[in-house]
Amino acid sequence: MKRIVTLLAIVLAAVSCKGTKALLPNVSGKAGEVIVVVEKADWEGSLGDEVRSLLASDCPFLPQKEPLYTLVNVIPTGFTDLFKVHRNIVKIDIAPQAASFGVKYFKDVWASPQCVIQICAADSGSAIEMLRENGRQIISTIEQAERDRIIHNSILYEERSIAPQVSEVFGGSPHFPSGYKLRKKTDDFIWIADEKQYTNQGILIYKYPATGQNDLSVDNIIAHRNEILKDNVPGMFDNTYMTTGTFYAPSVEYIKYNGRDFAQTRGLWEVENDFMGGPFVSHSFYSQDGKDIIVLDAFVYAPRYDKRHYLRQVESIIYSLEWNKDKK
Repeated sequence: MKRIVTLLAIVLAAVSCKGTKALLPNVSGKAGEVIVVVEKADWEGSLGDEVRSLLASDCPFLPQKEPLYTLVNVIPTGFTDLFKVHRNIVKIDIAPQAASFGVKYFKDVWASPQCVIQICAADSGSAIEMLRENGRQIISTIEQAERDRIIHNSILYEERSIAPQVSEVFGGSPHFPSGYKLRKKTDDFIWIADEKQYTNQGILIYKYPATGQNDLSVDNIIAHRNEILKDNVPGMFDNTYMTTGTFYAPSVEYIKYNGRDFAQTRGLWEVENDFMGGPFVSHSFYSQDGKDIIVLDAFVYAPRYDKRHYLRQVESIIYSLEWNKDKK
């Protein structure tokens, strides 16, 4: 009997833990916002400067300056339940008597889907060093959390008529949320867009034969981009078409994500012989048979608004690509 009671207690405890997880409230706060929990004196001093230098630096390749994230300072004594359900939290504990120091990463502590990063240091100087040493991972963790939320919503509210048409041409497709519509489809090019009165979020998907020589170099990627966009993405007037801006040279980064290797290119687009423009980000990679280069090219046109969040949305969509064989 004692053994049965003990076993029952363990089962109930397990169920209770799962139930507690399921009952977590939804996260609060705006997309791209991060709460930084740290004492006011540190926030206004060199430690706060380091946090801002890392998390509020200029978002790359936007026409106007926008911070990478919007930061909100909350002092530890003010870190109440209201703030604990925020989507992104960086908690900096200056605790000389702590048992251990370092940077720890947590998911869904007080809400879901939540990203919590805790930095425990003996003093402000040590915290600054931790930020410098772990800055790339801190940014990557927050960015992944933002991306996962967008992908989750894209799947939850998917416009299911698009993916089959994309998969027919390319052997796989991202997940497009409601609002996106097919604008153009050929044997090697598809244009999907969510066009509103003052904003346009578009994704261009195209392919071209791989040569095996410098296929994923930035020069080769941009040369093919300009050629294909000139033929497929016209502007509003005669002799106008989308191309890559030259004021800032595009940059390329080679990334491995979910088992896929691709070249991520960032830059600015513009319309030849017109005054339209905005940011773009693209993923270039080999097709599954290795014969073609496939490109997912996401762009934003929002002349009246900040563009950081609009770009993060379309960028997250192209991260959601699934090959046909991977889909369940």
